[in-house]
Amino acid sequence: MKEKRGEKVAYAKLIVIDGLDGSGKATQSKILCEKLNEAGYQARTLSFPDYESDTSALVRMYLSGQLGDNPADVNAYAASSFYAVDRIASFLNGWKKDYESLDYIICDRYTTSNIIHQMAKIDEGERQAFCDWLFDYEYSRLGVPAPERVLFLDVHPAVSQRLIFSRYQGDESKKDIHEKNFRYLLSCRESAVWACEHLGWTTVRCSDEENMRTIEDIADEIFSLVTKEI
Repeated sequence: MKEKRGEKVAYAKLIVIDGLDGSGKATQSKILCEKLNEAGYQARTLSFPDYESDTSALVRMYLSGQLGDNPADVNAYAASSFYAVDRIASFLNGWKKDYESLDYIICDRYTTSNIIHQMAKIDEGERQAFCDWLFDYEYSRLGVPAPERVLFLDVHPAVSQRLIFSRYQGDESKKDIHEKNFRYLLSCRESAVWACEHLGWTTVRCSDEENMRTIEDIADEIFSLVTKEI
């Protein structure tokens, strides 16, 4: 399905699916990839951080609380750098060829997660400056591809907490420092809402205050959003 631009093959469309913990990012990324492949496109998924790689060591230290029990113990710029290094290593060592040959790459979390989770540590008046720094750092200086589109799976925080509780069967010790801090997660949602308003992200409403929409219903909306301009 690739189109030619002169003699150069166009790069893959990089689609990011992001959201709070428990919002269904991995599930929806997988379904979208399957739907695209069934429609005749060549697509694959990626998930960040790459927990199976040594490049995510600092991310794992941060999330496990080795660098501080509170997310604010590591400032937004330092924590963002941990994730950025993991991302560029993954690109150079893994999916760069796919980006140059496939039609779509679907990312379960990306640079956008730094905006959701790290911008929550930034004063409101400094949000745009943080975004400018982050995009310049990752897309321009490090050289990871910028996404074509970002879909934010908006789940009410109370519903998100119930989903996380169910995932870990009530075992609080399994939660990372983000998941343990409900107040912090509320700030993360505020960051995401700001990003949807100011950065052109698309909001996909996945729940009301009590219940999630069905997986299939959300998946159909996402597929429509991604393919309607083709």
